[in-house]
Amino acid sequence: MTTENFVITIGRQFGAGGRELGRTIARKLGIAYYDKELLVEAAKEAGVSPEFFEKADERFPSFISGLFSFNLGSNPMSYYAGSTSISDDSIYKAQCDVIRSLASRGSCVIVGRSADYVLRDHPKVANIYVHAPIDVRCRRIMKRSNCDDSRQNPARARALAERTDKLRANYYNFYTDKRWGDARSYDLTLDSSLMPMEALADVVIAYINARW
Repeated sequence: MTTENFVITIGRQFGAGGRELGRTIARKLGIAYYDKELLVEAAKEAGVSPEFFEKADERFPSFISGLFSFNLGSNPMSYYAGSTSISDDSIYKAQCDVIRSLASRGSCVIVGRSADYVLRDHPKVANIYVHAPIDVRCRRIMKRSNCDDSRQNPARARALAERTDKLRANYYNFYTDKRWGDARSYDLTLDSSLMPMEALADVVIAYINARW
């Protein structure tokens, strides 16, 4: 394994287990893991409440500005926002800066948020995409405690998966010059239904070891 910083980015279909795989890989390698944490970091950098980042998280830009409250402190990030508004592009720019900053601090796993494209010039980055058949994803979605409206309802779980995938694809395709879910956009693609998560993590780690 390389002693230099490396980054593993994970793109994923909704319900395919991308976050679980990312956490498992990070645990096994003893490196940092970032998912929703990126939103909090980006919000801190821009001096904006994290809730506004969550609303725009991996969503196609609406280019709608509104009135928000800021906590500018001693280092206002005027590049990202004016005194009263912030745009989707500004949110994306802040998030990209956080991704690059985290990648420079140490080896890590970053899930979603077009991190593979943001870090395209990083010397050591492996881009993974996780997918699974829709029925497998629906079962996973229905087990989630934060998806109560889809619990025990396969039709709603499927609709949620398809809607979220569409949002993620629109976001990724808009901000990058690649196609979300296209194998050519990644270094390794995995069907999470074929092996247990621990075994999938071992496959990724073996790939990392062989590559670096």
